[in-house]
Amino acid sequence: MAMNAPCGWLVTYDIANPRRLARLHRFLVKQATPIQYSVFHFEGSPGEMGRLIKEIEAYIDPKADDVRAYALPTELSIDTYGKGKSIKGTSLLSACAPYLQKLLQATAK
Repeated sequence: MAMNAPCGWLVTYDIANPRRLARLHRFLVKQATPIQYSVFHFEGSPGEMGRLIKEIEAYIDPKADDVRAYALPTELSIDTYGKGKSIKGTSLLSACAPYLQKLLQATAK
């Protein structure tokens, strides 16, 4: 993947300390789209993702906390179970997966 090619990223975390947890959550809400409390969708190039991870390092204790970023595949399939739902007005779309937009539009009709 080219360093400047934008794509979707799933950023997740498990933070041991409630204060660090709240600080990191407030930071990520400004940078990415919340999917669940500790799961975010970030849209950017691998270089931008690297910069975001560098910024995240200031909010965590690497010996106690766990932060992960997963590049979303071009052909993304989303399944949900239970009472979960999308945040109103948002969807998990990636510049790397334009076919998903067409699929969502087709199923909305």
